[in-house]
Amino acid sequence: MKKEKIGIVLLAAGESARLGRPKQLLVYKGKTLLENAIENAKTSHAAHFVVILGANAALIQEKLDMGQIQFLVNPDWKTGMSASMRLGLSFLKEKYQVDAVLIILADQPFADSALLNELIDQYYKTKKGIIAASYKNTLGVPALFDKKYFPELLLLSEKEGAKKIIFAHREDTVPIDFPLASVDIDTEEDYKELLKLMGDQDSFLNS
Repeated sequence: MKKEKIGIVLLAAGESARLGRPKQLLVYKGKTLLENAIENAKTSHAAHFVVILGANAALIQEKLDMGQIQFLVNPDWKTGMSASMRLGLSFLKEKYQVDAVLIILADQPFADSALLNELIDQYYKTKKGIIAASYKNTLGVPALFDKKYFPELLLLSEKEGAKKIIFAHREDTVPIDFPLASVDIDTEEDYKELLKLMGDQDSFLNS
């Protein structure tokens, strides 16, 4: 069942500088990483989501069908992830008056709709203000934030990320064990390892 007061900000604005090509367009399970992330957001219990593009936005729009997808292009993507978070959060807050937002990344291939739904379910069950993925002795995104933390998220600057808010409020944070949150794609080696893990070498050869 869709939760009308829950929104998702899908961050896909990065330059992929270390990879040398847009990671959003890497093929995984027959779709691009961004298409997979959009599908996970769409099939989750969150009622609303917005995709934030930045670097390579024109190319991504050319390659993918974004016609039915709410997306925004962040002109300030070079300043860091916080600018994209602010843009997405402000959009969902103003358009849908959401009570909470999930922050997710386009390059976390294992953050599927089941995980997003668990974060949402724990938010309603525990009444805590932050529900965050737990991995490699840290906490981070995917993470859900209650609206009481919106002002702090909107004040994040430059390279600051959501972790700053999570660790400032550990007493109000529920960790969700998700070791695969540590799998993100920054280099060609990361991508090869992902495909090796999934037995999907053909995607690498054909991409």
